[in-house]
Amino acid sequence: MKLSKGSIAAIIVGLIAVGAAVYIMIHGLGLNPDLDFGAGAYYYADIPDFQKLPGQDSYTAVLPFWAYLLLFLAWGWLMWRLWKKIDKNR
Repeated sequence: MKLSKGSIAAIIVGLIAVGAAVYIMIHGLGLNPDLDFGAGAYYYADIPDFQKLPGQDSYTAVLPFWAYLLLFLAWGWLMWRLWKKIDKNR
């Protein structure tokens, strides 16, 4: 199998990116030991006391869970039908 120059360059860039990510994770670069939020330390580490900001009652559902599930499934079905229609018109 013969690869083009673009494919070889993409593979090299991908390997460098994966290598850099592994190096950063192994050495813990970017972590602030004063702001340890466990596994999600990278996400909200720049907001002290973030866990206290959104109160437990900041969102209350008006409808029962099954209604939200039904809406989610209906939206998915509609998007699937739209995708099929668009794909058919190509």
